[in-house]
Amino acid sequence: MNLDFNKNPDGLIPAVIQDSRTNKVLMLGYMNQEAFEKTKQENKVTFFSRTKKRLWTKGETSGNFLFVKEIIVDCDNDTLLIKVNPVGPVCHTGSDTCFEETNSGTDFLYELEKVIIDRKENPIEGSYTKHLFSKGINKIAQKVGEEAVELVIEAKDNNDDLFLNEAADLFYHTLVLLVQKNKKLEDVVAVLEKRNQK
Repeated sequence: MNLDFNKNPDGLIPAVIQDSRTNKVLMLGYMNQEAFEKTKQENKVTFFSRTKKRLWTKGETSGNFLFVKEIIVDCDNDTLLIKVNPVGPVCHTGSDTCFEETNSGTDFLYELEKVIIDRKENPIEGSYTKHLFSKGINKIAQKVGEEAVELVIEAKDNNDDLFLNEAADLFYHTLVLLVQKNKKLEDVVAVLEKRNQK
């Protein structure tokens, strides 16, 4: 990447930060050459703070880091688009984004995955998801099989409501199984994308 840090007299270039899963723009920051190199090296977004006059890794005090998935340079080599996996809210106000938007995309499955991961890490009494995790991998896998069979049965009838509910059950239990196996929805999407390229 041949970035042009000399285009602006302060040696800074704008970096647009975008959630790699939801595609929401999270914030805008500025980088100098040193911040850019640190970002690449550590895989966590580091800016040059214009107010503090120093390098600033997003999340260094809050723990809400921005883990880099991809860095794209614009056609003039003077602006960055950095796709990230954010940890927690991005804005210092506590909002998901610095534009007061909720960081959710059109794909609700990613949001559901976050809830399932949270239920595993922070179990809530009475939660069905907690109950599944407490039963272990065999019970979760069995539930996926049961839901798949129920979906096939409903597919042969003409009740759209029952069919869609069974499809939702299958998706949910499959996500629980993925989380139990320490895999993510994006891992499955990556396989599908690779297949599609063929």
